[in-house]
Amino acid sequence: MDTIRHLFRIGYGPSSSHTMGPKHAAEIFHQKNPGANHYLVTLYGSLAATGKGHMTDKAILEELGEDRTTISWQPDVTLPYHPNGMEFEAFDESGSVTDDWTVYSVGGGRIDDKGDRIPPETVSNIYPHRNMEEIQKYLNSTGMNFWEYVEECEGSEIWNYLREVWHVMSDAVDRGVRQEGVIPGGLGITRKANLYFRRSQLTRDGFIHSTPMSAFALAVSEENATGGKIVTAPTCGSCGVLPAVLRYFQKKMDITEENILRAIATAGVFGNVVKHTGSISGAEVGCQGEIGVACAMAASAASYFYSGTARQIEYAAESGLEHHLGLTCDPVAGLVQVPCIERNAAAANAALFAAQFVMFSDGSHRISFDDVVVAMMNTGVDMPSLYRETSEGGLAKVYRIPCGA
Repeated sequence: MDTIRHLFRIGYGPSSSHTMGPKHAAEIFHQKNPGANHYLVTLYGSLAATGKGHMTDKAILEELGEDRTTISWQPDVTLPYHPNGMEFEAFDESGSVTDDWTVYSVGGGRIDDKGDRIPPETVSNIYPHRNMEEIQKYLNSTGMNFWEYVEECEGSEIWNYLREVWHVMSDAVDRGVRQEGVIPGGLGITRKANLYFRRSQLTRDGFIHSTPMSAFALAVSEENATGGKIVTAPTCGSCGVLPAVLRYFQKKMDITEENILRAIATAGVFGNVVKHTGSISGAEVGCQGEIGVACAMAASAASYFYSGTARQIEYAAESGLEHHLGLTCDPVAGLVQVPCIERNAAAANAALFAAQFVMFSDGSHRISFDDVVVAMMNTGVDMPSLYRETSEGGLAKVYRIPCGA
């Protein structure tokens, strides 16, 4: 498995697959063809279907230049390797093609060209185990925790990177809870994080536990929706779940930054397993691969804070993903707003419930984490494409933007 640095990518929203990935691809193509007279970029499948709402064109034009770049949208054509396909072409002054490159944005900001020209150093297979079963066996034999396993594989320098990850996450929470106003995009969606956070300070009893965490999740998701700086966890569209749970425990238990970094490392193991044995791409498996995996990651972090055993932590993560199986990716108007923003808050609360539920058990459960990843992939394959980030089905189909919005 690859380094978790490539799971937790620091960048700008609103989409890891539709914004961060295409931007990186355009950067690579531009570096190889800086003197091209003109560029043609053809977007296929999901990238073309929801690219405008996800600012795909803006991300590409920022790298290649608006004055010499044409973008062709082909939503009805899907390349065989992955639904998020792109073709870059460079032309000279005579109109002849001097270079062409087909590449795919496969989720979480990662791009894949099947070994054509992506620099080898972007891939580092440093984890020796292939799935959670193998990792659990290793932990049982060594007595390690998940975070110790990460340190052994990544080296002690990983903590500096995860510290930066946490600071970006934390800053996104702080910015988001202060902001008010309408989110750009035409849907007329008003930021809610500030309102929820202020009202949470006035509530008592049961409400006080979940409302601040919902506010934290909304804060980061709203920052992402406006193109703010966030961390993929595992994607931009699901970036609010893990930070919300981390901030919740920071406030509730007054834990140290060291504990937070260990929780992030723990969450990273589970996200990495799905990334390498399944998928975190909404265009490939629906939102179960984004919000579902984010919930699993956050549940594992919460279980770590509750001092769960390796078995209990795995159970919490499995539960978090299991109960999001079949979740469709149906962003209204192709924007990462409805239902994406509120789903982050719902998943954060589901993660906390999963961790609390598991703590009353000994960690025994019927369905393993690896099993639920297989089920997620099977479900994603069986899911019609209109429910996989194309905005052709589900909420995206039934919602009608109000006149004048």
